[in-house]
Amino acid sequence: NTEEDIIESASIPSRLKAFLTDTFLITTPIFYIVIYLIMGSGEEFAQDRTLGWSIILGVHFIIIAIFWLKNGQTPGLKAYEGKLVDNKTKQRVSVTQVIIRYLVTTFSVVSIFLMFIPFFRKDKKTIQDIFSNTIIIPCKN
Repeated sequence: NTEEDIIESASIPSRLKAFLTDTFLITTPIFYIVIYLIMGSGEEFAQDRTLGWSIILGVHFIIIAIFWLKNGQTPGLKAYEGKLVDNKTKQRVSVTQVIIRYLVTTFSVVSIFLMFIPFFRKDKKTIQDIFSNTIIIPCKN
């Protein structure tokens, strides 16, 4: 690898802002639709959390996967000028990479401490970047 081959990942603050934007634009509406329209109420959701969270995560995965596979950008990534690409080719990600990235991201968020890995790595890669062989790069829209 020469210096020109190495593309730095998008900054940690921009990736965090993109994640938070996607949480509010995508995850929050799904959450409320599942709790109040599909399950009926907060009490019913509380009685069968496994079903509720399975629906939320399933729908969320489908929406995020479509964005990642279509053009590598969720609304948050687009807003903060980032793009998800294959780490080696810098091209569109594969379905397998999307599945791995989503699962590892979910595990990372639940575990909390795994979210701090980029702060201890010189290349600033997240655990999901490493496992899925993907990277979020800066991308002017």
